Amino acid sequence: MNITFLGACRMVTGSMYLLEHDHVKVLVDCGMIQGEQFTEDKNYDEFSFQPSEITAVLITHAHIDHCGRVPRLVREGFAGKIISTHATLDLAYLMLEDSAHVIQMDAEQAGYPPLYEATDVERAAELFHGVEYHQAIQVGPFTIELFDAGHILGSAFIRLTAGDKTIVFSGDLGNPPVPLLKPTEALPPTEYLVMESTYGNKIHEPAKERKLLLQSAIYETITLHGTLLIPAFALERTQEILYELNDLVEHKDIPPVPIFIDSPLAIKATRIYPKYNRWFNQATRYLIAKGDDVFKFNGLKFTSTVQESRAILNVKAPKVILAGSGMMQGGRIRYHAKNYLSDFRNQVLIVGYQVKGSLGRQLLEKAKHVVIDGDQVEVQARVRAIGAYSAHADQAKLLAWLKSSAGHPQQVWLTHGEENTAQVLAGILQTAGFKAELPEYGQTHEL
Repeated sequence: MNITFLGACRMVTGSMYLLEHDHVKVLVDCGMIQGEQFTEDKNYDEFSFQPSEITAVLITHAHIDHCGRVPRLVREGFAGKIISTHATLDLAYLMLEDSAHVIQMDAEQAGYPPLYEATDVERAAELFHGVEYHQAIQVGPFTIELFDAGHILGSAFIRLTAGDKTIVFSGDLGNPPVPLLKPTEALPPTEYLVMESTYGNKIHEPAKERKLLLQSAIYETITLHGTLLIPAFALERTQEILYELNDLVEHKDIPPVPIFIDSPLAIKATRIYPKYNRWFNQATRYLIAKGDDVFKFNGLKFTSTVQESRAILNVKAPKVILAGSGMMQGGRIRYHAKNYLSDFRNQVLIVGYQVKGSLGRQLLEKAKHVVIDGDQVEVQARVRAIGAYSAHADQAKLLAWLKSSAGHPQQVWLTHGEENTAQVLAGILQTAGFKAELPEYGQTHEL
């Protein structure tokens, strides 16, 4: 069995790995590269393989940096199965549909051909093949099993066995305990492991503090008669924040304040979640059984149309706005940032990872001025971050997951992390007796 690393090498986005055994080729993830423009341009690079030769694509979860290039793969000749959990495929369809729309608009504006179009998303959807967790399936010589990663709804880490070789791809690992989902399952025995390292050098705040920090941010905003902007990923982060806000409102832990979910994609995704509530944790299922709609409460307004979104500006402060995109690279959050960043009474609350070059990362790094859609905007608003809302395991939880296996992987490759971050984690693993490396892009290893 051979593995070739084709993405997320010494960077966070663009996950893609090629496995070959007995002339059968399988891709694990086919993600979009995100961040600065020169980085995103790499999405247009030729695939290093013939898409028509790929038998199947295994998708760990529905985030664009893991599935965003699948329609391009189909456009260029892939006709095999696209395999993941049913929830991931439902959510991935929404994400890819939205991605195609954004790509089309960007291409028209820049005067170059789109990476893919809506018709390619439809063709990809025809190849979707949903499976359950722990349902062993066969693809050529590969036996494949998906386990609950606890990262977002439907997320999985994947074990593949061929002959006497076993390899696990972590995908993105969750940060339990979280408001909605079950904790990440234990790592099964494996010889080889490809593991994410997004927060390989950091420890998040304790989970019990995150709701208190959210409550504090809302109180500060109300006191100053300001606006709280929360750039939130459409999948999981928005739903988790909604869950927490529902609890704060229903227990009267925050005063009445208008709260807007200003993301059509997040609104559509939220409607899918109840369909898969069997994957929610016990506490959430108990609330639902009692009749509590954990995504709905007094003062909440979903704004789907552009007109509704623009009208938020006329709503008197204080108010709270959750909008995409989570890294502030696109979506309605940029419009709101233009309008609210220059006022000291306002606040931006970062609740997710911010890739290098993103607007969110610039704000985290205390930029005094930022450029939004060609306009320079002064930053007077306060910027805070709550790491405990991250959907990624921190260093301690990555180590705990690795050590949860009954076996000891003979090789660990660290991906999906910035180089300095992954190097820190590699050093810790090496000290603990693991053979841990950072693979180079395009590198092939025989297992």
